[in-house]
Amino acid sequence: MVRAVTPFFSPIRLLSVTAEMFPFVKTGGLGDVTGSLPMALAPYGVMVTTLLPGYPAVMAAARERRVVAHMDSLLGHAATLWSATVDGLDLLILDAPALFDRPGNPYMCPDGQDWPDNGIRFAVLSRMAADIAQGRIDQYRPDIVQAHDWQAGLVAAYLYHDGIALGTPRPPVVQTIHNLAFQGRFPASCLAEFGLPPGAFSVEGCECYGAISFLKAGLYHADRITTVSPSYAQEIQTPEGGMGLDGLLRHRSDRLEGILNGISTDTWNPASDPAVHFPYVVGDMIGRAPNKRDLQAEFGLWADPNAFVIGIVSRLTAQKGIDLLADVMPRLLVGNTQIIVVGEGDREIERGLAALHRQYSGRFACHIGYSEVLGHRVPAGVDALLIPSRFEPCGLTQLGALHYGAVPIASRVGGLADTIVDANPAALARGGATGFLFTPVDGETLVAGVARARTLYRRNRPAWRQLQLNGAGYDVSWNDKAAHYVMLFAEALGMDMSSPAASNVICLPGGADMGVRLREGRRRTIARRPPRLSRPLAAPY
Repeated sequence: MVRAVTPFFSPIRLLSVTAEMFPFVKTGGLGDVTGSLPMALAPYGVMVTTLLPGYPAVMAAARERRVVAHMDSLLGHAATLWSATVDGLDLLILDAPALFDRPGNPYMCPDGQDWPDNGIRFAVLSRMAADIAQGRIDQYRPDIVQAHDWQAGLVAAYLYHDGIALGTPRPPVVQTIHNLAFQGRFPASCLAEFGLPPGAFSVEGCECYGAISFLKAGLYHADRITTVSPSYAQEIQTPEGGMGLDGLLRHRSDRLEGILNGISTDTWNPASDPAVHFPYVVGDMIGRAPNKRDLQAEFGLWADPNAFVIGIVSRLTAQKGIDLLADVMPRLLVGNTQIIVVGEGDREIERGLAALHRQYSGRFACHIGYSEVLGHRVPAGVDALLIPSRFEPCGLTQLGALHYGAVPIASRVGGLADTIVDANPAALARGGATGFLFTPVDGETLVAGVARARTLYRRNRPAWRQLQLNGAGYDVSWNDKAAHYVMLFAEALGMDMSSPAASNVICLPGGADMGVRLREGRRRTIARRPPRLSRPLAAPY
């Protein structure tokens, strides 16, 4: 009798390097993604270990931890590397008290200004990641590194320069852009403090308009570049959307692709979400009604089941278009409309919203401050969620809104355009719409977008209900998005996905069909890329 031999399974070991991770520390979508993606990748054979700074909240959560290494001088700072598993997430925690043992926001002082030593804080994080990637700690060496945003941008640069100086082999690095607007720029005089050689300060390195840019270094030296939606991948290759780095991104367009974010449907489940006072199953629009009534009472709005209630859950910044509200609020509140705003950010915008709250009591309300709970409760109760971003790499707010039955009204940019089907006459006729999109982003188009939504809500409730059902049916999970990442990691590692041996390392649900479908989608993305620069290395980028 011949016994079948089960192939040995050897997962891909991925080191994820990030400045924030939900549920430990979060200021926006970056924390959500780095907190939920590891669980989504695990079924595909990608085992993620996340390197995080040792903020107080992280240290408090990792009560059961063990020392991995102690460094007397990591770029001049004493640090301890801890290992822990918390809520199923494998962590490496860089405990450098002089740099990370600070209250509140991970990037800003209590007065709202950036910590003056942010450069060295995140250079130390990247330096530690590069050491780990080269096998300089016991019992762990990753196959590939994913560096998130500017805070991890120097990882690829350190690995590149270590390779030149020491001849050490390095794993491939995927640099992921969550928001190109934040680039980590610091004075050129900091080069030695960051442990970079003089030659690193060049257009073919970390130099960017006379300063050091952590993100520019990552984009230049990484093996692959990803961002968080296909549309944003195109936008950042234009002068309008490239924030000064469009030339470099066009030059590296063959290494750049956009992969949409997903959300955890365990965390985002209105039937079990503790923030939802009256649980309901996805797609149950009648079950949402008590939550609307409860939300109106919580925010002091007039108790009216027929009011058209709009929610906004956002950072309160110009990028998010929140500054437009002050000038157009009287026109937004017509037709028995009520508006709720939750968030924190620009102090001037916060003061303006507080003034609106006083002026339009009963119709407009705001909660100034970050609230994870309200971030879930609002989309469970409002009729529509307004997202007037001037640019939006992906956006997670609209995904939660779609899943919870709140119809998004959003600007036609980035991931918003990729995840919302506009309720134009053709889409309504075929029953495929999920929300309302407007462009360009200004007060007039914002008012017009809200008016379109309000009109449909008032005059054609069955069509409105269909928008809600379509949104609830949209796959907001990581499913295919995680598989897309797996294909990218495999290619970066030089795996031949057509080889039977690849199945010993990674597993794609749907087998070869999934691989073919993903490859075809990526070919379509590549075909839409703008032409390369004729002189790609001309300075400055």
